[in-house]
Amino acid sequence: MNLKLNPNPLVQFLQKPAKDFTKADIMKYIEQNHIEAVNFRYVGSDGRLKALNFVINNYDYLDSVLTGGERVDGSSLFTHIEAGSSDLYVVPRFRTAFLNPFSEIPAIDILCTYFDKDGNPLENAPEYLLQKAHKSLKEITDLDFEVMGELEYYVISEEEDLFRATDQKGYHESEPFCKWGDFRTEAMLAIAQAGGLIKYGHSEVGTFSVDGKLYEQNEIEFLPTRLEDAADQLVIAKWIMRTLAHKYNVTITFAPKITLGKAGSGMHVHTRLMKDGKNMMMADGELTDVAKKAMAGYLYLAPSLTAFGNTNPTSYFRLVPHQEAPTSICWGDRNRSALVRVPLGWTGNTDMLHLANPLEKEQKYDFSDKQTVEFRCSDGSADIHQLLAGLTVAARYGFEMENALQYAEERYVGVNIFQEANKAIAAKLSHLPASCAESANALEQQREVYEKFGVFNKGMIDGIIKKLRAFNDANLRREVADDQNKMWDMIKKYFHCG
Repeated sequence: MNLKLNPNPLVQFLQKPAKDFTKADIMKYIEQNHIEAVNFRYVGSDGRLKALNFVINNYDYLDSVLTGGERVDGSSLFTHIEAGSSDLYVVPRFRTAFLNPFSEIPAIDILCTYFDKDGNPLENAPEYLLQKAHKSLKEITDLDFEVMGELEYYVISEEEDLFRATDQKGYHESEPFCKWGDFRTEAMLAIAQAGGLIKYGHSEVGTFSVDGKLYEQNEIEFLPTRLEDAADQLVIAKWIMRTLAHKYNVTITFAPKITLGKAGSGMHVHTRLMKDGKNMMMADGELTDVAKKAMAGYLYLAPSLTAFGNTNPTSYFRLVPHQEAPTSICWGDRNRSALVRVPLGWTGNTDMLHLANPLEKEQKYDFSDKQTVEFRCSDGSADIHQLLAGLTVAARYGFEMENALQYAEERYVGVNIFQEANKAIAAKLSHLPASCAESANALEQQREVYEKFGVFNKGMIDGIIKKLRAFNDANLRREVADDQNKMWDMIKKYFHCG
């Protein structure tokens, strides 16, 4: 494996991929690079990375910390754990180690796994949920699940008079009309050095000004990777981006909607099923039955998947008709208003590289590994681990459905759901929930699929339903309507969601 261009300092130093890191590797890096601290990181029920800091006293102490982990109070991290029996262990996963990009004291950060008092994986722990979901899918399909997310976000800063961007026309804008491109690329580099697999970054459609403040939308997109690793890179990325924003003395938000009439921020998830390293979503330039069965599962469970991916009332101000966010449960090619989108897949017969660069030798390239299927309704409020586990369950369910291919075919809308030719199909389509209350009802109705094989247990599903219903938002969209003041009061409540 060629590691020359890998941006992770630990990979460069140890000359091995992160997945092969051992305790001895971590100790070697710490000792030879004058690292003075170790930070354990783990995700709480609010989706944010927590921190437990260790100053390295001596070799034996470091060895003890890395070997045995440490105790933490589970009742302060998870709402479902009672204070009377709340002690948990957090044990580092060495493959996740990275050099902290912000600490003035040289420090290594490592993500941890939760264990209960008996040393068993904590049943409802985020990373264990993904492990169970992935295992249940592989047992039925013998396929590996790879995913990647897109993080859309707004940077909020003081407005400048020079080179003002055009309202809602910020897509792929560049400096000087894009003010926060340097922030974006600095964040991308820090995420890559922490092990994140970055695909690209760019400015997004949303840009507007209110009361002297500039709201500029940007996006960072990742590359597909193993399910469990995809979740790790997303939570690390959000932590890095927020910390960097604090360093710049600005704020960022992943909130799904921050004002009426302007672009919201989604967290689209691309998925693909793999067999021995080969992408099974495309064959001979066409979507395979494997891809269509997975999509059937996404479509069938779409109403309840919102319980994991659209988790506060502002989520449902983004999911409105005639925007790029979906409302109808359907799929299409390159269709950004469809719930499930099949992006362009380099399936044409022309050699575009040769046409653009005549000096390049003309040849046939195989880009089938690039093909993914995109789930588009989730947003920055998502519980990342629950959402990715839910999508894994949905993919598995697509293979269990007797009529999966027909089910998918009946919900195909081509490239534009709003075209006259699709009116008859659109009239028959089901719709996504319009509130947390409706999302909770959908999860109640479909919970059996998630609880099968013990992926989501009854207590977790009960807790999610209870939380969603507590918002009491069944009529909220109608009550707020076009009242920006009411909208803003609600936005502030969920500004730093996810």
